[in-house]
Amino acid sequence: MESLKRDLNNVKRLVVKVGSSSITYNETGKLNLYQLECLGRQLSDLYNRGLEIVLVSSGAIAAGVGKLGLQQRPRDIPEKQASAAVGQGVLLHMYEKFFAEYGVIVGQVLLTREDFSDRKRFLNARNTIRALFKQGVIPVINENDTVAVEEIKFGDNDNLAALVGGAIDADMLVLLSDIEGLYSGDPRVDGNAYLISEVNEITSEIESLAGGVGTDLGAGGMVTKIQAARVAMHSGMVTVLARTGENNILQQILDGQKVGTAFWPSVKLDNKKQWIAYGSGVQGKINVDRGAANALMEHGKSLLPSGVIGTEGRFDVGNTVSVYFEDMEIARGVVNYSIDHLNAIKGKQTAEIIEILGYKDFDEVIHRNNLVLDI
Repeated sequence: MESLKRDLNNVKRLVVKVGSSSITYNETGKLNLYQLECLGRQLSDLYNRGLEIVLVSSGAIAAGVGKLGLQQRPRDIPEKQASAAVGQGVLLHMYEKFFAEYGVIVGQVLLTREDFSDRKRFLNARNTIRALFKQGVIPVINENDTVAVEEIKFGDNDNLAALVGGAIDADMLVLLSDIEGLYSGDPRVDGNAYLISEVNEITSEIESLAGGVGTDLGAGGMVTKIQAARVAMHSGMVTVLARTGENNILQQILDGQKVGTAFWPSVKLDNKKQWIAYGSGVQGKINVDRGAANALMEHGKSLLPSGVIGTEGRFDVGNTVSVYFEDMEIARGVVNYSIDHLNAIKGKQTAEIIEILGYKDFDEVIHRNNLVLDI
């Protein structure tokens, strides 16, 4: 007989992400104080249980839209940055106010993609969050919209929350939004659509169920939530997607009630490989032949120059690159040679490297310890 509850008794460290549409009024862009107060109360209660909690909150731009009296969400980066500059202060002030009512201290942490792409900055961000935990503080994290530009934006806070969770070895990721979970179809137009309660693997069928962005004030849709769930699954986290407005939703989730959609973790990557797969920025592309693809995928081997048939982009030693066989990405890893030197030795045997380059620091283009499969 199927259990009526989920076993979440081992959850000690929790990342909760809340979307703009859940904490602002779409009609006016102003903050939904009732939902903010409910969120603060629930998280404070979980904090009192002894959980370590990170809140990843969207809403800075939306709060700025409301504060400035704009008619719609800005479309270009400078206007978004200006709205965020106003809105971040408004948003944090409200969180401080509501959490303070329950004796809980919060601290703001602003991040960009570069904070994850650079290994040193990634470790610094992780250490900062852990230091806040030691001080009994709940970190409130947002993408730093005041300085982020298109090339370094996460694009949504769902993926930001998953990356943060992986960085701090969280046990659980909760994605709160204005929808109840993942449906078999669009419930707004399909009367037979049903809520999918459990997901053990993100297949092409699950991906096909993703829709678009839900509101004018939000940036993410079901696509980004499934992307985030995939990152979390490979980071050892269970992910629950649920609706913010449901009564005591966080308590229900942590008590094991079968609300929303649960994505159960798969084989956990170690912290370094999590960073390679999802945190570091991909700088280029290496195309390999069938033999190399088989050696990587079937036998867990390193990538040697003999299997390389082409390169794209611009990368240097230590950069992260995608490995492709035909039109499919099969791996991602940290490369030992720059693109110029790799182009000189591609298709060659390792014994020929020193003759061609005048040196040989590595036999491997990418060592298997720095390679992640099944991205």
